[in-house]
Amino acid sequence: MASKPNTFLYGENHLSTGIALSIAQGYTTGQVSEKTLKKVRESKATVAQIVEKGHPVYGINTGFGPLCTTKISKEETKILQKNILQSHSVGVGPPIANKIAKLMLVLKLHSLARGYSAISETTLERILWHIDNDAIPVVPSQGSVGASGDLAPLSHLFLPLIGLGKVQYQNNTISTAELFQKTGLKPLDLGPKEGLALINGTQFIAAHAVMVLDTLHSCLSQADIIGAMMVEGLQGSIKPFYKELHALRPYKGTVHVAKRIKLLLEGSEIMEDHIDCDRVQDPYSLRCIPQVHGASRNAWLHLKELLEIELNSVTDNPIIIDKDLTISGGNFHGQPLAMALDYTCLAASELGNISDRRIYLALEGNSPGIPKLLMEQTGINSGYMILQYTSAALASENKGLCFPSSADSIPTSLGQEDHVSMGSISGRKALQVLENVEKILAIELLTAAQAFEFRKPLKSGVILDKIHKEVRKKVSFATHDRVFADDIEKGIQMIKEKTIIRVVETVGQKKGLSLKTPYTNEFEVY
Repeated sequence: MASKPNTFLYGENHLSTGIALSIAQGYTTGQVSEKTLKKVRESKATVAQIVEKGHPVYGINTGFGPLCTTKISKEETKILQKNILQSHSVGVGPPIANKIAKLMLVLKLHSLARGYSAISETTLERILWHIDNDAIPVVPSQGSVGASGDLAPLSHLFLPLIGLGKVQYQNNTISTAELFQKTGLKPLDLGPKEGLALINGTQFIAAHAVMVLDTLHSCLSQADIIGAMMVEGLQGSIKPFYKELHALRPYKGTVHVAKRIKLLLEGSEIMEDHIDCDRVQDPYSLRCIPQVHGASRNAWLHLKELLEIELNSVTDNPIIIDKDLTISGGNFHGQPLAMALDYTCLAASELGNISDRRIYLALEGNSPGIPKLLMEQTGINSGYMILQYTSAALASENKGLCFPSSADSIPTSLGQEDHVSMGSISGRKALQVLENVEKILAIELLTAAQAFEFRKPLKSGVILDKIHKEVRKKVSFATHDRVFADDIEKGIQMIKEKTIIRVVETVGQKKGLSLKTPYTNEFEVY
């Protein structure tokens, strides 16, 4: 089957974060080629031979975990696979987002289609049907320790294959039994090893990592833009963004951020207005934006590199290499992503932390022309004082979430799984932190826009001026106190919808201004 534009071949093509998201969003269609199906059939045939011969191979004709020495008869191997899905479906807590569950299906299908897992063609086709028809299983958020992969969430993910569990279908949560009534589908009869292949793997962790990578990329881009707005609003110095400085300490992230911000500030009358002022240097939250934002970008790049390996890996157990070699190993262990997600969680938190410092700096009234609390008539008005309370609360909450989950390990499975990664918790926490960072950035965006007003009639550079106008379409300049929560909600919406990123892209193209750097491919394309 020839690959078409916007078509991805599971098990053959290289899967990236961008492609995985595109499939989940319905922009790209995934297919399984005849070449892939041939490998899948060969792997399945190998397992059939193992069952026939009766030699003990973990998970095929033995029990699981501490029951690995319990031999299972040929007649019982199919019952074993159904039972493992039921017994391991022990998840609790609110369901994960539908988008993340769909990503789990995409990532698992790609791994199974590699042909090392002894999955059947029928099972592959059913998983593909769920993806293509947006019949997404309901998966509880808690219960995985990231050891033998994400056993509990993956079990819930695949309960619908055997007629159990629930799905999100046509905007409703329904039982799988009701789904079958609507569609005419029937439960699958899983063969030897299939149940184990389905629930062994790191797809819960990896799907969360995909969302972390995407959300952090958005936050990094917007933090640079908003930081540049704050530098301009508070009339900070442009010199800390000169390439000559960063050539002496050329971390990729630092160089990238410095060049972006310098380009954003070019052509600004506001910056030119204080070029001969007697201020020696700015506080760190302005002066060290390249170093702090850049360090978080380096963490993003590290996660991206590891995740791309993970997305194209086989992470179940045992692995069927060929008829002479079946390996019971540890590819399911979540440690490689768990540690990186903890590092990324810290990187995201720091992005919000320095943003909160800039918000506080804007309220002090120490920058010439900027009134205290960003409002001229204070006393009767509190101005922007309490917005910073919220950003401080969010930044503090993030610090508490930064304890590395991967630093903990609780033995499970009667000691058979005696070291676990807790990577599922790492992924969930990182997304929590990023959600808070989006809120902090929204508050800084409003704060920077308010500071901008006091620089009139001086004009900003063309890109930041357009961004300021875009903010004012949603949130007006505040001369008196009002319910600022309404403003913040509008700011959060702009951050989530990536409004200011689109402004930068549109205006930059029209004016021939490029924000690309030598590292564009590494930082912008994923």
